[in-house]
Amino acid sequence: MIQALDKIKHKDSKNFFLIAGPCAIESEDLAMEVAEKVVQLTNQFNIPYIFKGSFKKANRSRVDSFTGIGDIKALEILKKVGEKYDIPTTTDIHENEHAALAAQYVDVLQIPAFLVRQTDLLIAAAVTGKAVTLKKGQFLSAESMKFAVDKVKDSGNDKIALIERGNSFGYTDLVVDFRGIPTMRQYAPTILDITHSLQQPNQSSGVTGGRPELIETIAKAGIAVGADGIFIETHPNPAVAKSDGANMLKLDYLEALLEKLTRVREAIL
Repeated sequence: MIQALDKIKHKDSKNFFLIAGPCAIESEDLAMEVAEKVVQLTNQFNIPYIFKGSFKKANRSRVDSFTGIGDIKALEILKKVGEKYDIPTTTDIHENEHAALAAQYVDVLQIPAFLVRQTDLLIAAAVTGKAVTLKKGQFLSAESMKFAVDKVKDSGNDKIALIERGNSFGYTDLVVDFRGIPTMRQYAPTILDITHSLQQPNQSSGVTGGRPELIETIAKAGIAVGADGIFIETHPNPAVAKSDGANMLKLDYLEALLEKLTRVREAIL
């Protein structure tokens, strides 16, 4: 998938690639602040980089949870980020009509974990011609993701990557089965979603919890077992983030993490 993205830098560095950004597009200023910092760091460490931000948060626990600043407004911010920093961008889609809409603004369409079995949604994303990332459902085996990949390929699109984001462990926790990464790499390049793997969903408060203190541990393990890329949601101040603040990485901590992960990558090559 990386080789198909014209704007991505450091393709030949042999490093892992990074998908990172705030969980949601909260404002243009926030998106630009995060993008500028991550671009600087990924250039420093020769890491191919895709900026991520959700233009709409459709999967929320409560009706009063933040869902977005407006679809077109958020998508226009994503487009501005891509143009200003000359980097590819990605966002998740939740409805069939979102595919064609978002494809006008971003380079990669992400299918959320809860929706990865929705055949019509996968086909809608595939036929846009954009690269497609497929998040493994918390309820699915690694082996079952072959069929999601096949749906996109059978629709004429082979620009695909898979994203591991943990499996449901009881009602309120997730666990990463690292055996799934080499399995899924047989089907497509595979990314480990670090921060979502550390969510603690379905809390009685209606607000998802998280274990951000384990981000480095999970990330190192993912690189060590051969993940092609990692996915990290990051924010200057996660405590005030409008979505997923409990499991996001503070932006100031990203440099030290990427330095360590780059060394792990070098050690296994």
